[in-house]
Order: sequence, then structure tokens, then C-alpha cells
Amino acid sequence: MVTETALRTPAEERYAEELAKLAEADDSLRPRGWTLSARAVRRFILGDTKLGIVRKFYGDDPLVDRAIVSLMSNQGLMLVGEPGTAKSMLSELLAAAISNDSALVVQGSAGTTEDHLRYGWNYALLLAEGPSERALVPSPVLTAMRMGKIVRFEEITRCPPEVQDALISILSEKALAVPELGAEQAVRAIPGFNLIGTANLRDRGVHEMSSALKRRLNFETVHPIADPAHELELVLKQLGERLGPAGVKADVGADVADILVQTFQDLRTGRTKEGTSLTRPEAVMSTAEAVNVLHAAALEAAFLDNGKLTGAHLARQIQGVIIKDEPEDGKRFKAYLDHVVKERSARSGPWRDFYQAARALRLT
Repeated sequence: MVTETALRTPAEERYAEELAKLAEADDSLRPRGWTLSARAVRRFILGDTKLGIVRKFYGDDPLVDRAIVSLMSNQGLMLVGEPGTAKSMLSELLAAAISNDSALVVQGSAGTTEDHLRYGWNYALLLAEGPSERALVPSPVLTAMRMGKIVRFEEITRCPPEVQDALISILSEKALAVPELGAEQAVRAIPGFNLIGTANLRDRGVHEMSSALKRRLNFETVHPIADPAHELELVLKQLGERLGPAGVKADVGADVADILVQTFQDLRTGRTKEGTSLTRPEAVMSTAEAVNVLHAAALEAAFLDNGKLTGAHLARQIQGVIIKDEPEDGKRFKAYLDHVVKERSARSGPWRDFYQAARALRLT
């Protein structure tokens, strides 16, 4: 039998060597239930050149410190921000470093029920022998409480309020009653348990969190990467992580990738580096989307061309990001091409390729 490599493995598996190296060198005080000290968790996420630990999160370093401190306290951690700002990635990295397990996840949606936060039942066993530990199916939250680990709750504001509020007693009492097993039966969290929630600011108003739940969480806003050099470094790093395991070879020059990063920075902020004001598109111009565009462009170059990435490949793939929900975004991007990219194309070959291919797109 041929064993295929998984498309994506958990962070604790991808970075197993780094975690082992950090654990071996870790002589700092560890919070109860944590597999690494707070200092080692920070080094895992922000990098340590002496130990050969790569930086994984690019942005606000003090935010990482505050997130680590929150998870040591009695409060849960809530990461909010625009889509694509690496909230989920940061929560995964924190869970991997703290618990060596990032797989305890509740995915919030309109279909999420209280059972996803509490527990369910194996109905065959329930009918055969009644309520029992053997018949109980624990939720990721219940498992995290029993094992003293971090549980992640993605897109919490996509869930109905009554589901969200099931977290209130869990976060405040650190206990979950299981009345079907007896009046006194309750699971009490052991040290190491805590919760990381995430929510997109664009979902604000879908299912607003109650003030009671908000009081049990420390909120941190994850902002887009402001430094173009850091964003370029990140998108090239993540592109390598995608292409490498797949065995795809593409010649991706930093000058071409910089076109993508500069375009996203311009449209995201509504202002170019030259100081020209722009009308920002409604589309999400996040770093995550930039990585997706660069990945698609590299695949086009590798499989449908000679393997060398050009500005034209970027232009053809960016259309899927610009034209999504808002028809006016096509006009806004066209204005950007006419007033900004055209001028840059007169000075640069890669920008010229980008401009010519982008002008040929059907944007409206």
C-alpha cells in the first residue's frame, strides 16, 4: 500500500524537531500543565537564531507576549481581526507549543450546537447500557479539560448566542457538569486547560458575543502586517512550504513576489508608498490571500509555462481575489492599474508584465 503524505499536518508535527530542541534547552519556569516554559513558547513563535528556531508569526511581537500571559491566567484568549491576519495560525502555534496538541478544535458555524462544546452520546451504547462513561462522546472542550490542554474555538461569532454562552460556566468555573452520569458528576479542568477563540471583525453583528462571555476573555486584535519586507519574507516562506512537499519547482524571484506584496499593501491601506491615495476595494487583501495568489501563479508557471514566475502570472491569478462579491472592486482595481501600475511599468520589466496582463483581464 502506498502511503500518501497529508496535505497539511498539525504544527506539532511540522515543527517537531524545533519543539524537541526547545524542550531540551528549556530551563525556565513552566506554568502548570505546559510542555514548555513561557519563554520557550515565545521563542517557538517568534524565532531564535541561536537555537535554529524559525520565526513563524510576523507582526506585533508584544501581542504574542500578551497572548502567552493570558493563557497562563484564569482568562481565556480571544483573537480578533480582519480575515487572513493569521489568527488561526497563531492559535495553532500557541496550542502546539503549550500542549503539544493543536488538534482540539471547535469550528464555529450556524450549525454548531452545544454538544460540540459539551459532549454527545454513542447512541448504540446508550441504548444498550444506558448513560455511562463508555457511551459518552467528549467534545474537544471536554477532552482539553480532562487532559489539561488548550482548546481552540474558531469563528466563535458564527455560532448562535446560546451556544456561545455555554462557554461562560466552563471558563468561570473550569468545570462541566454531566448530569446524566449522576447529580454529582462533573468534569473539572486540570492545570494547562484554557481556550483560544478567534473571530473576524467582518463578522461583527452576525452573533455578537454577550458581555458575560466577553468578561471571561482577554481580547487581542491581530492587525495586518505593516512592514512590506516582513510580508515578503512570510509569503516566500509559506510558498516554499507549499511547493516543497509537492515537489513543484518554480523560479520565483523576490522582485516579482514584491510586486504582489506591494499591490496588496497599496490596496489594503488605500495609499501607495509614493503617497497616492486609493479607493480601497471591499475584497479581503490579506497576507493569506497574497500567499494563495503567489501559490497559484507559481503553479501556473510550473505546470503551464516554462517554470519562471513573471508579473503576468501574478496578474492572471489576482483576479480571483479582486472579483468576488463587489462588482465595483473591478473598477477600483482598474483605476489602480491606470494611475499607479502604469507609471511603475515604465520603470520596471516585471511591473510591465504585470500591467499588460492585468489590463487584459475582464474586471467589470
